[in-house]
Amino acid sequence: MMKLKKYVILASAAALMAGCQGNKTATNGSAYTIEGKLQNATPGQIYLFELGEQQFIARDTANIGQDGSFLFEGTVKEPTFYRLGLDQQNGMMLVLENKKIKVEADASDLNGTAKIEGSEDSELFQQLNKMVNDSRQKEAELSQKFNQAMAEGKTEEAEGYRQQYLAMQKELKNFLAQHPGSIVSAFGTLNLINPQTDFSFADSMATLYSEKIPDSKYTALLNKRLESMRSTAIGSVAPDFSLPTPEGGSIALSSLRGKYVLIDFWASWCAPCRKENPNVVRMYNEYKDKGFEIFGVSLDQSREKWLKAIADDKLTWPQVSDLKGWESSAAQLYQVDAIPQTILLDKEGKIIAKGLRGEELEEKIASLVN
Repeated sequence: MMKLKKYVILASAAALMAGCQGNKTATNGSAYTIEGKLQNATPGQIYLFELGEQQFIARDTANIGQDGSFLFEGTVKEPTFYRLGLDQQNGMMLVLENKKIKVEADASDLNGTAKIEGSEDSELFQQLNKMVNDSRQKEAELSQKFNQAMAEGKTEEAEGYRQQYLAMQKELKNFLAQHPGSIVSAFGTLNLINPQTDFSFADSMATLYSEKIPDSKYTALLNKRLESMRSTAIGSVAPDFSLPTPEGGSIALSSLRGKYVLIDFWASWCAPCRKENPNVVRMYNEYKDKGFEIFGVSLDQSREKWLKAIADDKLTWPQVSDLKGWESSAAQLYQVDAIPQTILLDKEGKIIAKGLRGEELEEKIASLVN
């Protein structure tokens, strides 16, 4: 079923606290220092972790003095995200660069009380982090309300919740777009923007990062992620595929050229898909004689359940499935990780829209065929 994207990795890290190995270097030349002062701290140790591609990597430790002070010294090859932490739950993120950085925080809540000076990117990250934290609760509420409305067949109400979520995403994208020369923006695009639904934004930002911060690891990671998606981006010719039909033959997507085609990824077990089907049936009946076609791609595994859903929901447009569930070759080709998912093609087979549903989808189709 549809998922509202969840914000991740901006809060506490799950990292092992044992076995930290120092990497301190002389501070002559280009180097960093982190001068810290913790309120309400007890003498002990504070840990410094580098954020790798999949996990935090222990890099250094420092002793916390009686007055709550601590010091880290070393060098980094490029500005990189690090985590200062007292334990697995209590930590804060910062951008570590070869500068003199000062950190103040309350030891009871590093993430919530941190004040950073000397690193503009770290200060920018704090703004982004606050935006994400403020929206997290609202996002969870919207997701719950959206799923409940869809389950009850209240598609208009569900669309309202989706629009509220999109407004939150717009605020986030505006923030990222205002800082294209910062690794914070590249990091945010990499981790907070869903390229499945916002590919054009992510790709345009990747172009900017390639110009302004070409040597950043976050620019490279974003481009690597988007590279495999560019073949299914809006404006590209939809990759062709052929799958079995309920009757035992097969149909290729390319055989429908000459019509506006909606690739509809769904499944018999997907409640939001089934709730939406009556509206899709009505829309199909209205536009099928005006150059519009639907190509249903099921992510079922049971042939019997797939055929029963087609019959029960009166789906009369072409249907295909290789009965491999999420491992469907078509779903893999189009990198579908949530359903229902739609991809709209023009008469030449080019992708002109993705993720449209409800009124937004019908308005788009009406504008094309009328």
